[in-house]
Amino acid sequence: MRSAPEGIDADEVVDALGRHWNLEVDRLDYFPEGGGAYHWVAKTRGAERCFVTGDDLDTKPWLGADGDSVFAGLLAAYRTAMDLRREAGLGFVVAPLPALSGEPAIRLGPRHSLALFPFVAGSPGRWGEPFGPEDTTGLVGLLAELHRSTSVAAGGEARRRVGVPGREQLEEALSDLDRPWNGGPFSEPTRRQLAAHAEVVASWLAAFDELRSRLARSGAAPVVTHGEPHPGNLIRTAEGFALVDWDTVALDRPERDLWMLDDGTGAAWVEYRELTGVTVNPSAVALYRLGWKLTDLVLFTAQLRASHRRNSDTERAWTALRRTLEPEGPSPYGEAAIW
Repeated sequence: MRSAPEGIDADEVVDALGRHWNLEVDRLDYFPEGGGAYHWVAKTRGAERCFVTGDDLDTKPWLGADGDSVFAGLLAAYRTAMDLRREAGLGFVVAPLPALSGEPAIRLGPRHSLALFPFVAGSPGRWGEPFGPEDTTGLVGLLAELHRSTSVAAGGEARRRVGVPGREQLEEALSDLDRPWNGGPFSEPTRRQLAAHAEVVASWLAAFDELRSRLARSGAAPVVTHGEPHPGNLIRTAEGFALVDWDTVALDRPERDLWMLDDGTGAAWVEYRELTGVTVNPSAVALYRLGWKLTDLVLFTAQLRASHRRNSDTERAWTALRRTLEPEGPSPYGEAAIW
């Protein structure tokens, strides 16, 4: 989140770090990046730095339908990341540091949870950042290694999801376009944008359902996927890329990750096949690209239709919603950053 945290007090974070991780925090600095979570950099009295994440349980429909189920899903996802790092030996996985209870996160009130991560020294990327051939090769290799580690996650709690999380919220919004939306300053502009694109969005939903139905008959074996391996979740380090934000980890087709590297040349698909022996399915690439677009529409519409104020997060959501409704939509690599 870019805006200041709402519902989380810095003293509460420091207290929780002490009680649940036995961490003596000397300084806590807010880190205004990302979406769906608040972040801080904590400096301990021993001069060690750690990264702290306060997840907003109301903004993660892919994990559950309410705060309790979302938190349970978050714990499962974070446990999978811990297993991938410890049992599969994937050093690029930035997994949570377990609390004294052994769990990867703790509940911080009804809406939020807290997790502690090692501080990764390097250069964080941004959504839309251009990728050169060497970067693409490095990321393809990283994803191939992740996908080959499926046996570790398959015995855990990563769940396969092929759908549009929170789809019913978008469909409800589309059925409520004939009366004003009064949630906040961007509610009415959002309603007008959706009204102007209602037929297009309906066609996207129908196309998604058709692709999903067609691919369901192919019987492809799922692999463990990150779900969002875009530049904003990558940190360039001296050893290569580190991959963060594992709340979206799930067993699924490899294209759930690979569609983001589609530059129209097919070069990344050739590299992936050489590393894994798996041929990328263009229909699956189309499915996950469309699913990403629709999921973004769900999240941005829900945020701007609900009660809200004008701040940096809602302004960016409004910009992103309009961009998402364009025919091509935002690209993870090679365009100006949105998130």
